[in-house]
Amino acid sequence: MGRVREEEERGNMAAEMTLTRRLGRSGIEVSAIGLGCWAIGGPNDVDTGEQLLPMGWGGVDDGESTRAIHRALDLGVTFFDTASNYGIGRSERVLGAALGARRPSVVIATKFATMVDEERRVVLGRVAMPPTETAVRRFLEGSLRRLSTDYIDLYQLHAGGYDIDDALVVRDILETLVSEGKIRWYGWSTDDPARARVFAEGTHCTSVQHQLNAIFDAPEMLQVCDQFDLASINKDPLRSGQLTGKFGADSRFPEDDGRSGWDLASDAGSQRLAQIEALRPIFCRGGRSMAQGALAWILGRSPRSIPIPGFKTVSQVEDNAGILRLGPMSDDEVAEVELALGRAAHA
Repeated sequence: MGRVREEEERGNMAAEMTLTRRLGRSGIEVSAIGLGCWAIGGPNDVDTGEQLLPMGWGGVDDGESTRAIHRALDLGVTFFDTASNYGIGRSERVLGAALGARRPSVVIATKFATMVDEERRVVLGRVAMPPTETAVRRFLEGSLRRLSTDYIDLYQLHAGGYDIDDALVVRDILETLVSEGKIRWYGWSTDDPARARVFAEGTHCTSVQHQLNAIFDAPEMLQVCDQFDLASINKDPLRSGQLTGKFGADSRFPEDDGRSGWDLASDAGSQRLAQIEALRPIFCRGGRSMAQGALAWILGRSPRSIPIPGFKTVSQVEDNAGILRLGPMSDDEVAEVELALGRAAHA
């Protein structure tokens, strides 16, 4: 009993020190990092129309995923991002079951519009969702069921290159869903600033999810977020694990891992590893791990940024969540990263 109480006290203490950020114009406060739940969906394939390719991050243990989510909650993480297609629904089911009665205390972001073939367990890479209310509601009802909830806090269009005119139709449908209480706010997961601007004109649009990490900066998208008061939700914050510094030229991945095609011994791979090694002294300053340094850079890059690192284990969650106590990089440290990478300092 004493050990359980000690762990609860440590969790409460960590939660009290949690760094938070505002989720765009919604005004909702969330932990400054969320957790991206793609990896806990396990492996599946994407059908490109020409071949099947692995999509995901290899095998997972649902029990470990559940323990990791519980640990994240204890450490003050209140924001979880998933999608209907992650593991063809498995990610949403695991997340919903793990949250259980604690669901009202967190913010769930999920995504829709990626078409799947459930029987074959593949993502249909070249098939677009029709921009109809029937299609959007079908996606929503599926996510609500899998997540064991009756509302979604943040519902995101998960088709980065979706036709803009069709997106306007979808945006109006999302406004209807807000009025019905099915969703609270919405956003678009896209790396195209022009598309983000279009969606941002919707009354209840509060975010854009886009790629941002120390290797891949996104200044134009961050400007869009400033202009429209959007949260910048950052996918790929650890550059698919590369920025943790744990991979080398001889690293190999299982066949069911989307990274199985990497060749870090190639010229391009070697250059990337050298870049990452150059960042180590900055990332690890002040006792930070490499992962924490990568997250600290994103938090220091913009006050609107909310990185969502993926996870498969309790230890990964503990490492990532540590940045909620350590906080963002200083402006000077962010500038050092730019110098190390040979980029111009931010204006």
